[in-house]
Amino acid sequence: MKLGSLKHCMVICWSLILMLVLAACSRSEQNENLPPLQPAHPLQQPVEYKANPDQPAWKLDNTPVDLTWFVGANWYGHTWGKSMTSKVVTEKTGVNIKFEVPSGETSEQIALMMTSGKLPDLMTIGSWESAINKLWEGGQVYALNELAEKYDPYFFKVAGDGALKWYRQENGNTYGIPNDSYSPSLMQATGLTAANQTFLVRKDLYEAMGRPDLSTPEGFLNALQLLKDQYSVYKGQLISPFFAQGNVSYGMTEYLQNLLAIPHEKDGKFNDRMTDPDYIIWLKTFRTAYERGLINVDFLVDSNAQVEEKTSNARYFMMIREWTGMAAINPILAAGAYPNSYYIAVDGPQNSHGDPARLFPGNMDGWMVTMINKSTKNPERAIRFLTYLASEEGQKDVFLGKEGETWAMRDGKPKLTADMVQLLDTDRERLEKEYGIMDTYWMLRNPAFVNQWRPEKVPSVNQMEEFANKQADLDSGIYKGIDPVGDSDIALSWSRISQNWEEVLPELITAKDEAAFDKIFENFLARRVNYGFNQVMEYRQTELEARKAKMAE
Repeated sequence: MKLGSLKHCMVICWSLILMLVLAACSRSEQNENLPPLQPAHPLQQPVEYKANPDQPAWKLDNTPVDLTWFVGANWYGHTWGKSMTSKVVTEKTGVNIKFEVPSGETSEQIALMMTSGKLPDLMTIGSWESAINKLWEGGQVYALNELAEKYDPYFFKVAGDGALKWYRQENGNTYGIPNDSYSPSLMQATGLTAANQTFLVRKDLYEAMGRPDLSTPEGFLNALQLLKDQYSVYKGQLISPFFAQGNVSYGMTEYLQNLLAIPHEKDGKFNDRMTDPDYIIWLKTFRTAYERGLINVDFLVDSNAQVEEKTSNARYFMMIREWTGMAAINPILAAGAYPNSYYIAVDGPQNSHGDPARLFPGNMDGWMVTMINKSTKNPERAIRFLTYLASEEGQKDVFLGKEGETWAMRDGKPKLTADMVQLLDTDRERLEKEYGIMDTYWMLRNPAFVNQWRPEKVPSVNQMEEFANKQADLDSGIYKGIDPVGDSDIALSWSRISQNWEEVLPELITAKDEAAFDKIFENFLARRVNYGFNQVMEYRQTELEARKAKMAE
């Protein structure tokens, strides 16, 4: 190649290089003047959070996160991710839930989890469970107030100061938030007491028998005799005379005592209701009924499956049973072949003065308590999710579903669509599985919100609720769940007494005569003193005074 040609090529190459460099610089200068690039999904990146008590933090970050949630009820069968409501909540918050339930007793399952160190992110267990104290005292769960102060102080605006104060421990921390928590002021303001204890009878059978008096021992026994003589088979079905929910530990003890309006305290001192003369009279009435062949021991030994089979076919004559357990069954019975075969609430056993029942209303303890385990990798997302669920927005999403699909505004209030109301009355299982609304995800249910959104109940359900509300003792919620729980000596004493009572009551009902009844009962009273009953009563008194002080704050 000639030298002139070579120089010409080099000039061309250097010119091209210079042009590329200048173009790059130009683009760089242009980019410096542009705003920073934004991600395609602005909420898909973690956000640095500064505490703001006026803004819920869950709205700042909806990056996908999985949380495991233990629900301490082996009968809970709902899942997350398929129902409409769960999809709406996950889309809004980014939180996906995997539910876990115990295979047996809740406390035993929790003890195994604590031993293994494998605890879920969230836990919801009964407010009465001894495992609660184990988790709190063992440092297994976060103090919700500390998490909220660090990650989401808006939590304090929606969690309900009364409930948090009620569960505040001596160290000033609150480790759990209850659902279905009722204060006396809330009950008085709304007229809804959350009382669910009722004495139920099968309507058509009760009326066919002439609406017999069931409030006195004599009337109770006479009605059972009439049932045996004339109505043991009714409309083609063998009728079981009696059922008591929870058997000895509940239906035949505190529930029956509430029907008899036996006071919890006298002159400021906690009352031993077990030895009340009216309670003993009625236990002897059941013994007489058994001796005469008017009742059998089915109500003490039937499995849950047997109870549900008899209930769904209206095979019980009368029941000591919470009306809420009949809310789904009554409408089905009312729509069946015998439309009057559903159950109604009536006056059941009463004390010798004929006083109306004094039924447990809702209380500050609520039903179940939700906690956040320290083993979670996402404590900030967990507390923010609880904030969302406890807020009015979260309550509406979880209870009503999606606006325009399951509910709409009518007369200025959110109301379920007609289709959803019909489904609620006819196929609750489908309602919960496909839509997940109403009481499907009840873990943080707040009655102050959801009760105003419930559709009007059908007459077969409304009658039971109204009857219970009229007999509710608004001040007696303070006595509910007052017995010691946990691993303390006093709790173990009460556990031994309770276990022994479950063995003794069937012996009392099946005793051959009244003298044998008295002997069995006297022996039980002596044993319970040896087990530490006097100390249990001291504990109850101390706890009662502490509760009264909290209510006065």
